[in-house]
Amino acid sequence: MKAKKVLPLLLSSAVLLGGFASRITARNQGVLIAMGGGNGTPEIYEMWRNLGKNARVVLIPTANNPGEDVAPVISGLKQVFGVQDVAVLDTKDRAKANSAQFVAPLKQATFVFIDGGRQWRLTDAYLNTKVVHELRNVLKRGGVIAGSSAGASVLASYLVRGDPKSAEIVMAKGHERGFGLLANSAIDQHVSERGREHDLEPVIAAHSKLLGIGIDPDTIIVVKGNEFEVIGKGKVFITEAGHPLYSISHGRHFDLVKRKPF
Repeated sequence: MKAKKVLPLLLSSAVLLGGFASRITARNQGVLIAMGGGNGTPEIYEMWRNLGKNARVVLIPTANNPGEDVAPVISGLKQVFGVQDVAVLDTKDRAKANSAQFVAPLKQATFVFIDGGRQWRLTDAYLNTKVVHELRNVLKRGGVIAGSSAGASVLASYLVRGDPKSAEIVMAKGHERGFGLLANSAIDQHVSERGREHDLEPVIAAHSKLLGIGIDPDTIIVVKGNEFEVIGKGKVFITEAGHPLYSISHGRHFDLVKRKPF
């Protein structure tokens, strides 16, 4: 799904305030941030800035709708991080995505932002290529990968709403694999805004070992090690086999091993 262009809107404020096995386990030193779309909040972007000090920033806008202008997002990233340059990686050519030249910026990146749109465009272009390999390396060396809307969903191992025909199709045969940066999970977005609170239930019914994470707009989960923290104005909805749907809000943490909030 397409996220609104959050960064330029935020910068008008006075302050700018990371396979389907049984459990999620920490593999990286870095941080994953999944945002459920929307305009963001000063607090969310202050966290970005603090995590990305002295950042080498890469933008991946490939989920965008055709012809969409990414210049405002580039400008916003530059201002948030105080950098002169933002590398942009965007291709539909899988051969190019596998080239050393194309992925070179990721080898130096410390903060990667994956923009919203339609998540199938991201997986069609990059799944099983050097791009995903280098994204994993960003996390291994302690960097940050943030995704909004479609860019959040693709971080998971199971890809929801991956059907090129319609974003309303939650489970799409042939488009069910995400980048797997958050293992054993399925991430949905724009939840309360679009009445999607129960949409992950058929996914979990079909893949009972997955953890379903539904994220509201203007809300993020910040994944560090074996837990995440909720930050923002909305809720995060947890869907797990054998348990009723429940939600957690700003300031709460979630243990990804025990699968319990705290």
